[in-house]
Parts: sequence; structure tokens; C-alpha cells
Amino acid sequence: MKFNISDTFNKDLTADVITSNSRRQVLDAAFSFVTPKKPSAPQLIHVSDEMAKTLNISKSELSSKSFLNLFSGTDSYPETAPYAMCYGGHQFGQWAGQLGDGRAINLFELKSKNKRWALQLKGAGETPYSRSADGLAVLRSSIREYLCSEAMFHLGVPTTRALSLCLTGDKVLRDIMYNGNSKYEPGAIVCRVAPSFVRFGNFEIFAARNDQKQLKQLTDYTIKQFFNHLGTPKKQTYIAFFAEVAQLTLKMIIEWQRVGFTHGVMNTDNMSILGLTIDYGPYGWLEGFDYSWTPNTTDAQHRRYAYGSQPNMGLWNLYQLANALYPLVNDAKPFEEILEKYKKSYGLESLDMMRSKLGLSKPEDDDALLVSQLEDLLLEAETDMTIFFRTLSDFDYKSFKNFDLEFYLSLSLYDLSKLKQKTFIKKWRSWFSNYSQRLAKEALIFNTKKQQMDAVNPKYVLRNYISQMVIEAAEKEDYSMLDEVYNMIKNPYDNQEQFNKWFAKRPEWARHKVGCSMLSCSS
Repeated sequence: MKFNISDTFNKDLTADVITSNSRRQVLDAAFSFVTPKKPSAPQLIHVSDEMAKTLNISKSELSSKSFLNLFSGTDSYPETAPYAMCYGGHQFGQWAGQLGDGRAINLFELKSKNKRWALQLKGAGETPYSRSADGLAVLRSSIREYLCSEAMFHLGVPTTRALSLCLTGDKVLRDIMYNGNSKYEPGAIVCRVAPSFVRFGNFEIFAARNDQKQLKQLTDYTIKQFFNHLGTPKKQTYIAFFAEVAQLTLKMIIEWQRVGFTHGVMNTDNMSILGLTIDYGPYGWLEGFDYSWTPNTTDAQHRRYAYGSQPNMGLWNLYQLANALYPLVNDAKPFEEILEKYKKSYGLESLDMMRSKLGLSKPEDDDALLVSQLEDLLLEAETDMTIFFRTLSDFDYKSFKNFDLEFYLSLSLYDLSKLKQKTFIKKWRSWFSNYSQRLAKEALIFNTKKQQMDAVNPKYVLRNYISQMVIEAAEKEDYSMLDEVYNMIKNPYDNQEQFNKWFAKRPEWARHKVGCSMLSCSS
């Protein structure tokens, strides 16, 4: 393999002067050089063919020993220097101090097809930022990260990507639910890919330490490499930079809400400066539509990062980034104006997003009421979000009088006894009547409306129970389901009749099963 190596982060920014791989507070530096741990018996179990093509890696190279060795951490690419980033973060609303790449090691940056990509191994061993952890990852969490990265990309959600998934041949001790039941699990490594892995927390750590030299150096670097259209660094450039980050963050969260994705752990160290979904841990997709739902057991009591709270948590995290960048500007007003714009923009863009899900393209004054009434109905009974909106495109307003409402609701409703409640059915019929009249104003032919709706309402999402089934098969060395699901998620908006078994409500056995309904930060 021959890559066009183009390292910048570990060339333009300050390196840790200590080169020993000891856990410590790293001062006056943006990163530390680290060597990945060599696995005992690496095995490649899956590759994203599309990501490989993007990186200009041929099919023959994917099956080579050199590919396996490089992306399992066995070997380093010639004349490169792997490293781990230093950053801090607010975790569940509290400043946690230094965090950093505790189990991620950046291999190098490359250029391919006029784009820059950073490649990073997750689970490749200890770094100075590992604290009390071992820097390793297990197969179940690695499968979830690998599949979800690619699923989100094909859903049209801004995200980091994944190139490969390897077993290490080593066993890793984990307590999945943090309840004292530790066990050894197969170790694994995912190669993650993104233009950059810089996070809000990279800026926060320097601001917290009053290290304005490193803060300015990092901000100038980020603008130069990823926002160079803003011009040379100065106060106005820093403000414009923050405004773009706010808009990118808003766009990402709007897309999360559109497909029913809940990140589960929106700490500031898990917020990408490029507005990419990053760090796939205790995530999940809404099954029953529920604003208060969170997949994260750590967040079960306070539900800080529940589905409906994500827009506000994005805003809260942007406040922390604004505080970190403030020393470069020394004027709070422009930051406040940008944050206020985020609030206003979310309401408008969220409504536009819901219009698209309903097949409405011509704004009307009553659209907000129509949407809020629908959301109230969805919250009244456990209704599968993905199935409800996907099948909604089959509704023909011209044939409303013959519409079989009970049958339609039965497709997405978890408790079918609700169909026998006259008040429940009456409210739904009233809403569909209003919706029918609203669609009539669009004057679209049925097939056009259906195509537009199916393009934004996915048929297939990576439900937690599907991931769990893949994991359980893989732990028995059966990777056929991994490949099947990978191929399904590449075309989530297509009908793909061969995958119809995955277009179904969550089975009852998965309602309370660990890995399906209950996930921890170890997941």
C-alpha cells in the first residue's frame, strides 16, 4: 500500500516532550507520541469497501498482510509517528479536567482524491490519557462503532467513518453494566476515519489551564486546515469560526432527530469541531417515539442526553466552546448573538425537517400545529418511529374516505389493544383528516410525494437488537450476519426486499435485554 501521507496535526502543533507511555497530566502540548500495542493474533473480520475505495486502497491490498498489520496496530506505516490527542471535557455537565485519547491512537493523515483524511485506531492500547483504563476495546463495542459509523453516513448524517474491524486475538476484561460482573471478552480494533478528530474538548483543556499560546495555536491550525475560507486568523475570524461550528453542530443534531438517533453521551469531549457524529458508545435509535428516551444506563435517572434534549445539549456544549474561545476575542457579545441564533434556527430548521418527513414542501402557517399534534399522538402510545414515518408515504389523501386507519396504525403500534379505544382512534382519524387537507394544498401526484418522503424517512436503521444479534453471532465466529447488516445499511432508503425481515418492530425479547435496551459507556 502506498499512501500520500500529509500529516499536519503532529507537525504543526506542540508535542509532549515526555515520550514514555506513562499515564500523566500532559502540559503545554496538544498531543503525545504513542506506539500501538501489538496484538497477539490479529484477524481482519470486515472492511468497508466504500471507505477503502475512498482512500484508494485496492481489493487486493485489503486482503494483504500489510493491510492487516497496519490496521491492527502490528506495524506502523513508514516515516509516520502515531500519537494520542490531549483534550478535556464536560461530562454530564461537570468539568472533568484532562481526558484525551485514552484508547484511540492516530496513525497518520493522508490525502486521497483531493480530500484530507485522518486514520485512527480505537482499542490499540494504552496512552498517557488512559487514566485507570487499559486502552483496549472489545468485539461488541467495536462492531457497534464500525456498523453505526457506516450506517449514519449512508443515512446522510454527518459522521466519522470506519475502514476496518479486526480481532486482536487477546482477551479483554470488561464489566458491561458496571455491576461487578466482569468477564473476559474478545479484543478488537476499529480503524476510524475522518477529516479530523478535533473536539470541543481540545480547546477547553487549554482555556481551563489558561494556556493561551496552545489555544491560539490549535485554533489557528483548525481554521487553516478546515475553515481556510474564513481568512487569516484574527478576532473576526475566530467569531466566524465559532458561528460555522455552531451551524455545523445544529445541522448534525437536526439529522439525528430526523432519523430518530440518540447519541447517549453528548459530553463536550464527544463533540466534533467539524459537526460530525463521533464516539459511538451507548447510542440507539428510537423505537417507541419518546422524547425522554435514552439508551445510556449512566443517564437513566436524569436523562440529560435523552432524544428530546439533544438540541439543547448541543447549545449547552456550544456555550462551553464559546467560553474556551473567549480569550482569543475578549468580547462576549458576538458569541451570545451566535448562540441566540442557534436557538432561533433550531425551531425553524426542525419544523422544515418535519415538513420533509410529512411530504410538505410549501410552508403553511398551520404546519407547526399539525406537527405538534402528531407528536402528541405518537407520545400517547408506544409507536415505532421508523415504521410510522416510512409507511406514511403510502397514505393517499385522495382516498382518505377508504383509508384503513386501524391497519395502518397496527404496523407501527406496539400495544395493539389501543386500536380498540374509540377516543384514541378518533384523535388519529381527526389528525389524518387535517393531514389529508394539508397534502391537498401541495398538489403533488402520489408517486412524487412518496418518492420525496421515502428519501428522508429511512426504511432500515441500525436498531440495537439488530446490532446485538450481529454481536452474538460474531462472538461465535459467525460473521455472515455482520456482512448482511453491513450491506443492508448501505442503502437505508431503498426497499431492499431481501432485507424485509429487518423492517419490523422491536421484538418483545429485546425490550429489556442488555445490549438492546440497556447500554453503558462500555457498550
